[in-house]
Amino acid sequence: MTEKGEKEIILTAEGLRKLEEELEYLKVTKRKEVAGRIKEAKDFGDLTENSEYEDAKNEQAFVEGRILQLEAMLRNAKVIDNNEVRRDRVTVGCTVVLQDLSNGEKLSYMIVGSAEADPDRDRISNESPVGKALLGRKKGEMVEVRVPAGTIRYSVLDIQG
Repeated sequence: MTEKGEKEIILTAEGLRKLEEELEYLKVTKRKEVAGRIKEAKDFGDLTENSEYEDAKNEQAFVEGRILQLEAMLRNAKVIDNNEVRRDRVTVGCTVVLQDLSNGEKLSYMIVGSAEADPDRDRISNESPVGKALLGRKKGEMVEVRVPAGTIRYSVLDIQG
């Protein structure tokens, strides 16, 4: 269950593991490193003109903010069970093979929650224009997607779990 006012975060098992690893790293390793930098900078003396101290304090604020963000994401995580990913319709967690009808190019995207989206790795968010348009579609269907550059037309060639 999500906490009041917080958005549900859809994750694959791999995405959950990565967030947990990042949180562990920040809490166990990075906090100590930053605390060491702050202590070292304090030893330089006058803090009013000490850029090392300011940098370390800024990094500490960033690390603590990211820890809070990750904890909230994990608290509100809904993990996609691969056994429940449908293969007859496009859902979060599946990989969809498309053909761009304007140029014949074949594309393959995994539909993931926004926290895991990484277009460079062909992982698109279920909240993106393409992701939204694909959800619920079946193999063989034609999909039109409005994007800032215009309208793209795809044919759904395959859905993989």
